[in-house]
Amino acid sequence: MCGIIGIIGTRDAAPRLVEGLRRLEYRGYDSAGVATLINGHIDRRRAEGKLLNLDAKLRENPLPGIVGIGHTRWATHGGPTENNAHPHATPRVAVVHNGIIENYQELKDELIAHGHAFESATDTEVIVHLVTHYLNQGMTPVDAASASFKRFTGAFALVLIFAGEHDLMIGARHGTPLAVGYGEGEMYLASDAFALAPLTNRICYLEDGDWVVMTRERCTVHDATDTVVDRPVKTTAVSGALIGKDGYRHYMLKEIYEQPQVIGDTLNSYINPETARVTLPDLPFDISRATRLTIVACGTAYYAGLVAKYWFETLARLPVDIDIASEFRYREAPLPEGGVALFISQSGETLDTLEALRYCKRQGQKILSVVNVPESTIARESDAVLMTLAGPEIGVASTKAFTTQLTTLACLAVSVAHARGAISTERMQEIARALREVPARAAEVLAHDERLKELAAEVSEARDVLYLGRGAMYPLALEGALKLKEISYIHAEGYAAGELKHGPIALIDDSVPVIVLVPSDGLFEKVVSNVQEVCARSGKVLLLADSKGIDKLKDKVRWSVELPACDPLVAPLLYAIPVQLLAYHTAVLKGTDVDQPRNLAKSVTVE
Repeated sequence: MCGIIGIIGTRDAAPRLVEGLRRLEYRGYDSAGVATLINGHIDRRRAEGKLLNLDAKLRENPLPGIVGIGHTRWATHGGPTENNAHPHATPRVAVVHNGIIENYQELKDELIAHGHAFESATDTEVIVHLVTHYLNQGMTPVDAASASFKRFTGAFALVLIFAGEHDLMIGARHGTPLAVGYGEGEMYLASDAFALAPLTNRICYLEDGDWVVMTRERCTVHDATDTVVDRPVKTTAVSGALIGKDGYRHYMLKEIYEQPQVIGDTLNSYINPETARVTLPDLPFDISRATRLTIVACGTAYYAGLVAKYWFETLARLPVDIDIASEFRYREAPLPEGGVALFISQSGETLDTLEALRYCKRQGQKILSVVNVPESTIARESDAVLMTLAGPEIGVASTKAFTTQLTTLACLAVSVAHARGAISTERMQEIARALREVPARAAEVLAHDERLKELAAEVSEARDVLYLGRGAMYPLALEGALKLKEISYIHAEGYAAGELKHGPIALIDDSVPVIVLVPSDGLFEKVVSNVQEVCARSGKVLLLADSKGIDKLKDKVRWSVELPACDPLVAPLLYAIPVQLLAYHTAVLKGTDVDQPRNLAKSVTVE
């Protein structure tokens, strides 16, 4: 979501602020801005749209100054206009802010009564006016900031600079990530260590409720009670080089093609190739003894959890509840003694997932997370972590993060199934061998890219598209529909194929492509009957199946793409790839912004 960077340095800040914001573009945004101190005064440059618009303004009207803050905004309160773009400022204070100040209207009314005039439609502007209010009462900047933080409710991360204070920057974190970077005679703040990678690899991750006072030489961290505390400084492995597209047209396509490699990397961390046994890192609890597994996630990660539910229940005979984090956290679900809660998040910062984790922790559940960022808040607050080794994912639409989540969850389910005695050692080894073949089979699927590009031309003309699947293919149908919606803006829905006759069949005619995912498994014949129902109503079927399935249905369907035959358990990892490619090529034909689709953000750190 929104991106923050702050520099208190020894040379011009604005170019480095923009470079840091460029590294945060993948999070999604609709306006950007920077502010610096110039001879004690705050000056700003802000622009609607992408960073190139801000770049143009800075070339036309440069912004000197060695102390500065920058921001990419994803609109919540107020539209994506220059006036609503951050930084917000009064003559005495400037701020950049991620999150939402939930009690902003109450504070705004109070400040208006004290004579403050507001210029934007944002919740953020109350921050600078409240701090200014306390400064006007004679408080120091540190005391004014501290007093203000105690009055805000909601989730936020923010950074403040002050007129006349060339050796001071203050940041605060409440529910939304913020990291401190240590340089040589410089200090930095950012919402994501990725933004700081060219500047430093020494990072301190603030904990929830922390606020920090920084000069060029040091920082002092306070907890929510204002007590000075020590937070560890770590050397981060985030690359110092801006990740490129390596000749690909978009990051999303590059990341789709990286899947054989990153799936292989993830498998190598969990499967012993000599013994064909799945070996997880030592966990501080025995998940195989759990009375129930509760899986919580959002978006694509939720669909990975839905696939995992099939695996855990069919393989391990472990009962599973799964819910969307934004629903689960408010349902106050009763959780069983001896239960384990599993959280899935690429960024490890998704706010709804994090709050659901904290609820489960209060309910006495053991916490296991599957994340791609080891230093993330979800990882730090979990009892145990299983890493996906996807590497940085820049495209907003998740691809390689999804398949590495599936890879990790498959290894976990197989390990638990064996530990519970639900499968034999021989079956575990059989599945392990099937998993180890996935990278090679994934490369075979990528060879169908041109065919899928041709079919995308047909899909791009549609107004509505349906995806169908049964069993573990049902979540893949949901994921395929989500991918098409979020980057091509075509309306699409995923359904359990057995639900077709309970309503969706009414939508089918010769203008609606129906994409069917059907490996040769125990549910194949059931899906065949659903395909025949579609064809009988002139539906245009695109069949994703192995050679056996295509031979069975070749006279019925309009189009088909042959996928490798595989163990049914690993099929979701392979069938994810063609739905990604189909969505990608459709979006390219529609002319949309593939890597940064409208209204979407990579890391959702607000409710």
